[in-house]
Amino acid sequence: MQDIIEKLKGGDRRSIGRSEEVVSEVRENPELFDSLIHTILDDDPIVRMRAADAVEKVTTDKKFFLQPYKELILDEISEIEQKEVRWHVAQLLPRLKLTQKEVQKAIAILKNYMSDDSRIVRTFAMDSLAFFAEKDPKLEAWVITLIEEMVEDGSPAIKSRGKKLLSKLKGVGKID
Repeated sequence: MQDIIEKLKGGDRRSIGRSEEVVSEVRENPELFDSLIHTILDDDPIVRMRAADAVEKVTTDKKFFLQPYKELILDEISEIEQKEVRWHVAQLLPRLKLTQKEVQKAIAILKNYMSDDSRIVRTFAMDSLAFFAEKDPKLEAWVITLIEEMVEDGSPAIKSRGKKLLSKLKGVGKID
């Protein structure tokens, strides 16, 4: 784990540092994923941010890597208030195979993220809520209303993404 932390240290939040190198190493050596995901809990906010980014990138096409860590994600990582971690958690939640109870917890996490100061966190949370609404018709009306409110009051990026999500949820278009 220390090797991963060292590669993710230093610089500022505008830089990804050596996270691409970490992504490549984890893809080549999947046993390193355990260390990588636990690195999101590091005390250093730059290390946390880059670890979350690397986990998101690794699991884009290897979602199964996340499954053994769903409790860690739902119970600990999702509680981190750092925006750079939150927006990646919002991206990770739909990649998990969840029980109905866990889906409810994921929805609560995303609902909380919808009031985050970060527009990026809100955009990814909105996107993930739409994913869950597509899977559960009972959520659809609530999520549509929430997204409509976001489109009305949100930033240009939130409005644009929200309109696409509404089209998809209402059966008019396709989420890209």
